Parts: sequence; structure tokens; C-alpha cells
Amino acid sequence: MKRFYKNFFLRQRLFFILAGLVIAFVISFFFTRWLDYIIFAFYCLIGLTIIDTLSLYLNKSGVIALRAVPDKLSNSDDNPVQIKVTNQYTFPVHIRVIDELPFQFQKRDFEIKGFLKNGNSTDYTYTVRPVDRGEYYYGGLNIHVHTILGLVSRRYVFNQEVMIPCYPSFLQMRKYELMAFSNRLIDFGMKKIRRIGHTMEFEQIKEYVNGDDVRNINWKASAKRSQLMVNQYQDEKAQPVYSVIDKGRVMKMPFEGLKLVDYALNATLVISNIALKKGDKAGMFSFSNKVDNQVMAQKKASQMNLILETLYNLDTDFKESDFSRLYIDIKRSITQRSYYYFIPTLKP
Repeated sequence: MKRFYKNFFLRQRLFFILAGLVIAFVISFFFTRWLDYIIFAFYCLIGLTIIDTLSLYLNKSGVIALRAVPDKLSNSDDNPVQIKVTNQYTFPVHIRVIDELPFQFQKRDFEIKGFLKNGNSTDYTYTVRPVDRGEYYYGGLNIHVHTILGLVSRRYVFNQEVMIPCYPSFLQMRKYELMAFSNRLIDFGMKKIRRIGHTMEFEQIKEYVNGDDVRNINWKASAKRSQLMVNQYQDEKAQPVYSVIDKGRVMKMPFEGLKLVDYALNATLVISNIALKKGDKAGMFSFSNKVDNQVMAQKKASQMNLILETLYNLDTDFKESDFSRLYIDIKRSITQRSYYYFIPTLKP
């Protein structure tokens, strides 16, 4: 009985009709011949309310709902959430879905309305955009159901409580990974540029064409072929690539709802992933008054997961960034030549 009262709701339509009947009773004092009709309408309303209530409560599991959420959320991106609702009543119903979103979204008026025929199922999809890393707790899933009469409604509560971690933007990481390995970079506003110069890693000997560096002419091969031949070099691989993240007090400043440090973390994730896919070693560390969160550049299979977990737990502090301490620590801990990407303040 207690559960019945907790899940039983009177709808606005019933109150509007009752208000109309009250006004009609007041008018009946002046037009007494209408009183019998008004009393009859009042008893009809009571009967319809009872019928509406019984039709909703005779079936113990009239509606079934299930929420499908990602295993982890991508920070600053639109993450899809799907809700599947099945109508097991023998008649069509109107539904109102109220999902208990994590408090970080600060959305207290979330609801989805729909209409379901008997025996049918439907999927409702909405997106959430987190702007903070951490743990997001979803509460219960509430489904309010009413019939075509719409006098009363019944609430179904489904225990869909779940915790979802929010990581730096791995969706952007995949997006730029596809761009880096795509041959259609011009579609993204990028143009392939011919780089003048060469590295020390030999690839092949080819025929000379206009624009090749004359310093790379292979005279012995040219004498054998009776035409100019040049040495072609390829980019050196397995180079250590480090992303240096400033996590001083300046990086606490928000920009379009997202802290500057989160833009830096997203960029670090993209750079590290592309470096590993291109055959280089990826690493990272952060600094403010000292250097910490250090991940040495390696090329192992679990390196990307290690960087992702380190970025997940990284946050700013209110200390001043010390660049002299940064130089000393880098010189002490990293002895070989490496590439560094300094990410102090980034904007989208």
C-alpha cells in the first residue's frame, strides 16, 4: 500500500475538471435545474478515475525501461545516452521519462515525453556534455505512465544507478587520428607541404626531379645509370616525444565552460596517440612549482592507457609555474635528445 501511494499521482487534467465542476456547483445555486446533471458528471468523473487507476495498476509490470550509457565519458564532447522503453500494457499509453542525471550537469528539468502503442518498444537518445573529469553518478530511471484519459499516472522506478568515469577527450583523439592517417587532409583545411632538407635515415635511391636537393645526388649511381640519381631519406622514427603540461594557477581559468588545463590534456592525448601510431615514443609530465606526473617516453602497447590514466588524475593547483625548475628537472631526468610540446595555455 505504501508503494502504491508513492507511485500514484493525480494529473493536472483531473484538477482542471474538478475546478470546472466546483464552478458549475456554484452556478447551480442560481440555476437549480442544472444540479442533477452536475452531480451526475461528478460521479462519472469518480468512476472514470477508478477505471483509469485500475487499468494502470492491474498489470504489475506494464512498462520496462533500460538505460544504456558508455563505459566512460569523453570530456568536452557530446556523449550519447540511450533509453529503451517497452510497453507491456494491452492499450497505448503516454509516457514521461525522467532520468536522474549526475549533479555535475546541474539539469533538474530533464524529461522526455512520448507515446507508445501496446506491445511496442522505442529508443530515446539524448546527449550529455561533461566539462569536468571525475566520477559521474547516475541515479534511478523514472517512467511516468498515463492512459488516454489522462486523469491519473503511475510511476515506475528502475534501479539504474551506475558510476561512469569521465576521461580526457578520447573522441577528439580518434578524430584527429583518422585525420593524421587520411589522404584527404585537404577536406579539413590542411595542405601537404614539401619539406626541404633531409634526415639521416636512408630509404632509397631514385631518379632526380626538379626540386630535389642537389646535395643528395649519388654520383656513383648516376654514373651507372647515365642519369642523375639522388638519395632519398625518410623521417626518423622511434624518437621520444614529450608533452609538457603547465598546471599552475593560470590553467584554472575557464574558457567556454572548460578549464584551460582540460584543453591541454585533450591536446596531450591527441599528440601522444599520433606519435605512437607514427612509430615514435610518447611520454608526458606536468609542472607548476615542481615537475610531477611524469611518464617516460616508451613505445609499448600499454603506453597509451598509462598516459590516459595519468591525465585522468591530473589537476591544477594554485602555485606559480617555475620554468627554471622545469629546465633543471628535464635536464636531469631526460638525457637523450627528445621532442617537446609545451602546452601552457590552449584554446579550442
